[in-house]
Amino acid sequence: MQDFAARRTMMVDTQVRPNDVTKFPIIEAMLTVPREDFVPAPRREAAYVGENIDLGGGRVLLEPRNFAKMLDAIDIQPNDLVLDVGAGMGYSAAVIARMAEAVVALETDDMAPKAEAQLAIHDVDNAAVIAGPLAEGAAQHGPYDAIVIEGAIENLPAAIEAQLKEGGRIIAIFMEGALGTARLGRKIDGTLVWRDVFNAAAPVLEGFTLAKEFVL
Repeated sequence: MQDFAARRTMMVDTQVRPNDVTKFPIIEAMLTVPREDFVPAPRREAAYVGENIDLGGGRVLLEPRNFAKMLDAIDIQPNDLVLDVGAGMGYSAAVIARMAEAVVALETDDMAPKAEAQLAIHDVDNAAVIAGPLAEGAAQHGPYDAIVIEGAIENLPAAIEAQLKEGGRIIAIFMEGALGTARLGRKIDGTLVWRDVFNAAAPVLEGFTLAKEFVL
């Protein structure tokens, strides 16, 4: 029996706190949610390493440092309704659910059942899994106080932007070639105003790429 609880503590002590993430709700959630249960079985041993974990199909579970710093920047409140875009097997939604009033976990048709199953096993009753194209969001449950994108983007689809409340916050990793920057956006007078938060990298999600210009 592996001591995953000890690994969780070590993850927080070596990857989260040293990166200036000290908000109690984030620390408490990441110490509590068993990350190893939200990755494919062959990857359980690697669940707490400081890198993105392959979930298959070009998708990853974001490394603990980057995920924690994204949560720190977006500052989820107890009365927030949060859209978790690309929730993978449900880890991010399980963590966010401990901080927010409710979470809508959006996943593709093939991944959504895995997320739903794991969230049910762990009695996360304030998270609902929605299956569908990630770039379309989940308008039927919005608008949202906060939107967290669990993967990189080159471009934010208009549908996602439209689902953010006035005054709401969104966080995503923007990739430009091999370089990435996590940016926090806030909707002010109907327009998203962005600021850079920290450097990070992840695979770009399907539907979030820039249209390639055709050159003769």
